[in-house]
Amino acid sequence: MKEKSLQKSSEQVQESLSRKEEVAKKYNIDFEKLEQEQIKLAKEIEIKDKIDFSLAERFGAFDNLFVNNKLLTCVIVCNKDFEIVDRAYSYEKAKFPYVPGFRNYRELEPMIKAFEKLNERPDLIFVPAQGIIHPRLGLASHFSLATGIPTIGVSNSVIECEYKEENGNDITRDNKKIGKILISKEKANPLFISPGNQITIKTAYELSKKMVISPHKNPEPLHLASKYAREVKKELSINKNNLL
Repeated sequence: MKEKSLQKSSEQVQESLSRKEEVAKKYNIDFEKLEQEQIKLAKEIEIKDKIDFSLAERFGAFDNLFVNNKLLTCVIVCNKDFEIVDRAYSYEKAKFPYVPGFRNYRELEPMIKAFEKLNERPDLIFVPAQGIIHPRLGLASHFSLATGIPTIGVSNSVIECEYKEENGNDITRDNKKIGKILISKEKANPLFISPGNQITIKTAYELSKKMVISPHKNPEPLHLASKYAREVKKELSINKNNLL
């Protein structure tokens, strides 16, 4: 049996704590209060399929990145043939500093603003962040709770978890299954799949795996969102240079 631990090292833990203390003092942020809010909201998460996702026709996905010191949040909606039927973005200064474990408070509001610009409402949204794998409340879960849209969290890293390769790559915490590892591309780093809300682990994994189109690593909606984000980033950068 091959078991892998995804715990943080003592050095990483100390670095994260130091960063949090520094930011708390500088920006007067009560992280203990935010942690309690995350824990309270997490109790509302439903790990069950809201609909029969085999009948879903619209799939959304986000991509968030920084451009010219501002947060660019892009969202797309595609059909079953992965043709984009709607897309939108939000571009504004981040209102919350970067602190591990609190990504929600930095990116959720811009994501909702971009989402509200859409005319097409997706049946499901892929979020490039943690779902229930997060120790308290992942961004994928928080977005779903705020909008009522089922979500799948697809992240490149997790903490405080373990997985066993002989057991279907299940990810566990305290002996409880919380997600699955997806090896979507040979020699590529794994993807950590977990429900955000209103979908099961099994369905989240199967949909993610089904929607990977070689040679892309991510499920196709996420790939399309990333491609759209690069296009918008290029456009914004060109416009900035024209103003100089």
